[in-house]
Amino acid sequence: MLKVENLNSGYKDFHILFDVSAKIRERSITTVLGPNGSGKSTFLKSIFGLARIFSGRIFLNGDEITGVPPHEKTRIGIAYLPQTDNIFSNLTVEENLKIAGYSLGDESEFRDRFELAMNVFPQLKGFMRRRAGTLSGGERQILAMAMALIRKARILMLDEPTAQLSPKFAEMIFKKIIELRDEHNLTVLLVEQNARRALEISERAYVLVSGRVAFEGSAEELLQHDKFEKLCVGIVE
Repeated sequence: MLKVENLNSGYKDFHILFDVSAKIRERSITTVLGPNGSGKSTFLKSIFGLARIFSGRIFLNGDEITGVPPHEKTRIGIAYLPQTDNIFSNLTVEENLKIAGYSLGDESEFRDRFELAMNVFPQLKGFMRRRAGTLSGGERQILAMAMALIRKARILMLDEPTAQLSPKFAEMIFKKIIELRDEHNLTVLLVEQNARRALEISERAYVLVSGRVAFEGSAEELLQHDKFEKLCVGIVE
């Protein structure tokens, strides 16, 4: 379980999150919603070590990881995929996947993880020689997810993975997220603009408004909430 306790964080002296607490259960999908500027991306960055933590603590399976740097969090199985700049655009798809495998123990382990990634994302097989920067937005997202899978990620933090994608590609991303949870036991922490669809595939949900938790509970409970739409745009009554 990933546990966040009374998190206060931001950038330099700019305070963005205030006393945020959350529990992300193993092998589940948890969605974080809220209006623009509410601190959703900062929440993911704080967990990964890319934001300044003023106070509060973060635990993974009971061990505190608050001050652990990003490269160490990657090593222990936490992957953070920002909305953009989540691949090496100047390299080929194959080179991106090989870079993801550098931290693995040996060549045979890389081959096993590579085969697994290709089974989950077979679309990439036809793109191996292409420069990653020429891929569509959806293709870049599945490449980034494949790289995380090769790195043996157990917790996948996705920041708006379907932003600016066609409905068809967005739905494919949602189905891949479900597959990663159900068939590969990944834990997913999802920031997403398509609130209803994200909640449909999630167990738990949080809504951030002005850097504070305005709602926490089951995804179904939020979907049925009589003020669902107001909460998602930041109106708290």
